[in-house]
Amino acid sequence: MGRPGRQCVARLVPEFCTQRRIDFVLANAENAAGGMGATPDVLRELRKTGIHAFTMGNHVWRKEELVSAIGGMPDVVRPANYPQRVPGQGSALIRLGDGRVVGVTNLLGRVFMEPLECPFATADQEVARLREQTPVVIVDMHAEATSEKVAMAWHLDGRCTAVVGTHTHVQTADEWVLPKGTAFITDVGMCGPVYSVIGMDRDRIIERFVTAMPQKFEVAKGPAMFNAVLIDVDEQTGRALTIERIFIRETFR
Repeated sequence: MGRPGRQCVARLVPEFCTQRRIDFVLANAENAAGGMGATPDVLRELRKTGIHAFTMGNHVWRKEELVSAIGGMPDVVRPANYPQRVPGQGSALIRLGDGRVVGVTNLLGRVFMEPLECPFATADQEVARLREQTPVVIVDMHAEATSEKVAMAWHLDGRCTAVVGTHTHVQTADEWVLPKGTAFITDVGMCGPVYSVIGMDRDRIIERFVTAMPQKFEVAKGPAMFNAVLIDVDEQTGRALTIERIFIRETFR
């Protein structure tokens, strides 16, 4: 979430990768540039921290620079249930340095969101296609409604490694591995300003709620939090073995 989020990611991700022997890092980057959207420059900056691939969401088209460049970025995945004619790709196979492959797909929910193609039907298609190439498949379910995210996890249980929810910026405490081996959390949270309203300057948001008048949103300043999940995977079957929630607050300035 904006510069504060990028700074705490740059500080923590390399350390985590070394200490916890992490093989693959996936980040949702739809709010990485100024709190709304992403740019090629920002993604280049984040790649240097050790991130292997990026998912997006409903703010993917906020920056014109990314709209024109996303088609040439094999490690960036926008929601797969957008119409096929839009730029970019809805899923990707990410090859690691040792030859192992991870499949990633991104879905946009429809409850309180944009009326796109059915995410459940799209998930069936994309997950099956990725599973032909690798047993390890991660799904970013970018949605507003908890029920829609939970339903997607049950729908895909045993067919993908993980269904990780994004979009609401508030980390939930419901991480677990479903009976058939799919790890799930309703929302992984955000890396961004602590003293904020989901990353944005709190005074501007409060003014909007109090007066109902439009306000220009700006990323908040001050200390940042780091939210993530760490998933241990059986590489042969693609089943998740464990999922660990990580929440570090008020550490970075």
